[in-house]
Amino acid sequence: MPVGLVRTEKACTRERDAVEAVPMGEAHRMLGIRPRELELAVELGALATVAPRRESHRRRVPVAELARVRAEEGFPATLRERLRLVGAREGAGLLGVTAVRFTRLARAGCFGPVRFSLNRYRAVVWFYLASELRDIAEHQSALLRGPLPEGLLRILAEGEDWRPRHWRNRRIAQAVRRTDDPWAAAAAHAAVLTPEVLEEAVPDPVERARLARLRPELTTARPESFAARRVVRGLLTADGEEEVLWHRLGLTLALSTARSARPLCRPEREPRPAGSEEAGGAGRGGSVLLPSGEPLPRCGDRQPPPPAVDPSSREPAAAVRAAPRR
Repeated sequence: MPVGLVRTEKACTRERDAVEAVPMGEAHRMLGIRPRELELAVELGALATVAPRRESHRRRVPVAELARVRAEEGFPATLRERLRLVGAREGAGLLGVTAVRFTRLARAGCFGPVRFSLNRYRAVVWFYLASELRDIAEHQSALLRGPLPEGLLRILAEGEDWRPRHWRNRRIAQAVRRTDDPWAAAAAHAAVLTPEVLEEAVPDPVERARLARLRPELTTARPESFAARRVVRGLLTADGEEEVLWHRLGLTLALSTARSARPLCRPEREPRPAGSEEAGGAGRGGSVLLPSGEPLPRCGDRQPPPPAVDPSSREPAAAVRAAPRR
């Protein structure tokens, strides 16, 4: 199928889904769950959403998706159980270990949190999915009894804490999974890099502006005090050379796909003074002349209709979206 027809069909599908969808505020009432539980269901992929027709609007939930969830056996109790979050004390009870051992396992990266909050002392309180902990208890029982493996002990001895990294990786993976825009996928990896690292990885200011505009919201926490905001900012920033390198690699791969699949329109250059035209095709105002003598249209100019092309000669859409191999 020609690339143009594929994009048109996808746009029509998204528009139809957006029309047959309800806002998030109405969706949580239809499912009988709290707004925070609905957000968690979307983050975990338990509930599909569609992009709004306007970028300033929030995502919407298709009516068909709501019907599917409501038709599940045991609804709504089963849905609430899949979304149940527990702290360290309750999580330790699910694993049958002490709170101290639970925290050591979490710091060593044996499982990762899905949410966090700050207590009155600005300490980070992590929350875990009860369903994931039950899976750990069932399939990783060796971690719950006896001495910890040597590798985990080495991680703990070095003072490492993998909980923030696991949380960041989970949120970035969720943001990438929810979009079909390669620029948005690149913005998800860029969201956890410092401005200095991002400028080194993406020297083009136009591309950096695009990534900033598509930056996903990794957390809804908005603390009032400066000290609390500093704690949250630290949780949102990749820490350690290995993690920074990992997200730089993800950013590079996503940018390679984005540049080939959806090139950015560049802003027009300032007009050159009269008499500064270069030989070989530059006309008045720096315009490049076509062999016919007409100026080459710039981004934003009214473009002439494309010539008729045999659809069978077009490359498939997958070839256009594929990232070029280096």
